[in-house]
Amino acid sequence: MGKIKKFIKYYGPYKKIFFMDMLCAFAAAGVDLLFPVVVRFLLNEAIAKGGGASASLIIKIGLLMLALYFVQYACNYFVTAWGHIMGARMEYDMRNDIFNHLQKLSFSFYDNNKTGQLMSRIVNDLFDISELAHHGPEEIFISLVKIIGSFLILLSVDWRLTLIVFAFIPPMAYFAFVYNKKMRSVFMRNRQKIADVNSQLEDSISGVRVVKSFSNENIEIFKFNKGNLEFLHTKEESYGYMGKFFSGVTLFQGMIYVITIISGALLMRTGSVKPTDLVAFLLYINTLLNPIRALINFTEQFQKGMTGFERFLDILNTEPDILDSEDSIEINEVKGKITFDNVSFRYSTGKYVLDNINLNVEPGETVALVGPSGGGKSTICSLIPRFYEATEGQILLDDIDVKNIKLKSLRKNIGIVQQDVYLFAGTVMENIRYGKPEATESEVIEAAKQANAHDFIMELEKGYDTYVGERGVKLSGGQKQRISIARVFLKNPPVLILDEATSALDNQSEKIVQDSLEKLSTNRTTFVIAHRLSTIRNAKTILVLTDNGIVEKGSHSELIKNNGEYANLYYAQFMDDDEMSI
Repeated sequence: MGKIKKFIKYYGPYKKIFFMDMLCAFAAAGVDLLFPVVVRFLLNEAIAKGGGASASLIIKIGLLMLALYFVQYACNYFVTAWGHIMGARMEYDMRNDIFNHLQKLSFSFYDNNKTGQLMSRIVNDLFDISELAHHGPEEIFISLVKIIGSFLILLSVDWRLTLIVFAFIPPMAYFAFVYNKKMRSVFMRNRQKIADVNSQLEDSISGVRVVKSFSNENIEIFKFNKGNLEFLHTKEESYGYMGKFFSGVTLFQGMIYVITIISGALLMRTGSVKPTDLVAFLLYINTLLNPIRALINFTEQFQKGMTGFERFLDILNTEPDILDSEDSIEINEVKGKITFDNVSFRYSTGKYVLDNINLNVEPGETVALVGPSGGGKSTICSLIPRFYEATEGQILLDDIDVKNIKLKSLRKNIGIVQQDVYLFAGTVMENIRYGKPEATESEVIEAAKQANAHDFIMELEKGYDTYVGERGVKLSGGQKQRISIARVFLKNPPVLILDEATSALDNQSEKIVQDSLEKLSTNRTTFVIAHRLSTIRNAKTILVLTDNGIVEKGSHSELIKNNGEYANLYYAQFMDDDEMSI
C-alpha cells in the first residue's frame, strides 16, 4: 500500500485531467450499459406486445442511441488521447525524479551498479509505468461501473439467473489471484534479465575497440547470447503462466454462458423467464464479462507497471552516502590550504586503503604522490572533493572541515584533470564550456589558448563547432587531454588535482600537455599523481605511498639522497626509459 500511495502522488499535478478522464470513462461505460436496456425494451414492446411500439418511438430511440454513441466517441477520444498524455507527463516527472536522484548519489553507488541496468530502469521500466498510470485507474473504474451496473440490472431481469452467474465470480477471482502472484514474480525476473542484457550490450559497445583489437568478437557474442538466452527462458516461463491464466479465465467465461443458457431454457419451460428477458440477460452477461475480461487483460500490464515501479523506488529509496550537513556553509575566496588530520579510509568491504594519514599543504604548493598501485594515491585525491567520505579523521580546506562545506561550493573550487578523459558527445565549444556553463565564447577561446589547444582546434573542420564524437573518439589522446585542461582553465579553481594526466600520451603529446599543466598549476594548490617521475622533479613536496602509508616525504633531490623507496622507483624508471631510447 505504501508503494501504491507513492504511485498515486504522481497524479497530483494532473488532477483536472484525471477527474475528466474518469468522468468520460463513466459516461462511455454508461452508454454500454444502456444498450441492452434499450434492446430489452424494444423486444418487449415490438415483439412481446405484438408491435405495440410506434415507428416514431422506435426511430426516436434509435436517434437517441446514435446521439449517445457520438457522446461515447467524444469520451473515448478524451480517455485515449488525454489519458495517454497524462501518463506521458507522469512518466516525464518520474524520469526527471530518478535522473535528479542519480545525480545526488555518490561514487560508491555507481561502483556497485552497471550503467546498462540503470538505463533499463530509466527507459524500459518507466514506459510500462506510464501505461499503468493511464490505463490503471481507467480500466478499474470502467470495469467496476460495468460490473456493478450489470449486476443491478441483471437482478431486475431475473435474480435466480443472476445468482447463478455470480456464483462463478469468486472461484474466477481466486484463480486470477493465484496466477497474478506467479506472474508478478516472473515479471520481476524478466526485468532483471533484460537489464542484464542492456548492461552487456552497453559494455560491449563501449569497449568495441578493445574487443576488435583482441579479435574477441566471439567472446562478446557468447556472453550476449548467454544473457539473451536467460532472458528468453524467463519470458517463456512468463508466457506459460499467461497461457494458463488467460485460457483458464476463458474457460470460466464459457462455463458461465453454458450454465446461463441451460438454466434460462429450463426456466422458460416453466414460464418463469420470458424469451426477451433471456436475450437481454445474455446481452448483459456479455456486458458483465467484458469488464472482467478487461480487468484480466489489465493484469499483465499491472504486473509489468508495478514491478517497474518497485525497481524505480529501489533507486529513489537509495540514500546518497554523502550529503550536506544542516550547518554546511558556502566558501568564497578560497586560498587552497589542505590539511589531512589522522585520515583513514576503507571501502565498504576490505581492509584500510589509508591509515592515519597526516598532511599539511600550504596555498599554492604542489604536492606529488608517487608509489606502487594500490597505495592510496587516487583515494587521497578522491577524499578532498568528497567523492568518498573519510572513514576516520578530518580533511580541512582553509582550516574548515570539508564535511561542513556545501558539496557544490566545495567542488566548485576544485579542478580535476584525469588520465581517462571524458568528453561529452557534442562540440569542442560545448565540452570546454562545461567548466563554466555561463562563459562567453571569448572566455572559452582564451582558456583553449592557455591549454595550448587553440591552434589544433582551429585546424579542425569546423573549429570550435566540430563534433567530437562519443567520448571524444574523433580526437587524439593529446587533443582530448588539452580540451580537458582548457575546461579546468575556464573553471579557474584554487585547488587542482592531476591524476596521471600524461601517463597515456606519447612523448611529443606529453611535452605539450605537460607545458599546459605547469601553466595551469601556477599559483594553485596542486596534487599530482605521477607515473612518470620525470614530470614531478620540480614539485616542492613528493610523497611516496605504499601499503604502509606515507613512507617518504621530501623534494626530489632530498629523496634521491635518502636512497630509499623513491630512489629505487626513479632509477628503475630511468633505466627503463634509457633502454627504450637505445
